[in-house]
Amino acid sequence: MIRCRDAKQWLTHQRGGDPPEEERTALQEHVQHCSACRVIEQHQKQIDALLRTSTPHTHEHARPRPNVSTEQIMVAVQRQQRISRQLEDIRVQQKSRVERMRPMGTAIAALGFFTLASIPLLLLAITIVQTDLVVEALTVFNNVIDFLLVLAQILQAGIILATRNNWLLSGVAFVVVIMMALWLRLMRPPQEVPGV
Repeated sequence: MIRCRDAKQWLTHQRGGDPPEEERTALQEHVQHCSACRVIEQHQKQIDALLRTSTPHTHEHARPRPNVSTEQIMVAVQRQQRISRQLEDIRVQQKSRVERMRPMGTAIAALGFFTLASIPLLLLAITIVQTDLVVEALTVFNNVIDFLLVLAQILQAGIILATRNNWLLSGVAFVVVIMMALWLRLMRPPQEVPGV
């Protein structure tokens, strides 16, 4: 993929000859994806069309072309120069944004690293200074673990009850199969009725 600067240079100087096939393909791909370069290409085509119509033809039977004034050509050239300046301004703005963000990004990364690295030290300090608070936190944590264990035992008992009774398990499986069959039937695309 080529850069905007290279595409702009080639578009403004393409009258000098055709580039190799791979460069032409890369340029066309870039112009398809970049709206700014597409505008330059369109303006370049307008300028070329104006220049072609203003060039006298040597053929006797050539159709008369409308006259193009020098003023129209100068307006087209000024428009192209203005677009080139705008593209250059955009490139400079992007570069300055990146330069401004670089120190801030470094500071944020350093702050994040410092914060993450200080968490174990903070926990150690709390453990040393506030041992009562740590004991209470561990007690609450222990109670939460006990609750989760009781909940797991209840779920295990329910699963054992459901699997021991084969009729209950078979009924649940049958209902699931019926529901899936209905869902597949509903999701099938409609078929045309022959002869309608």
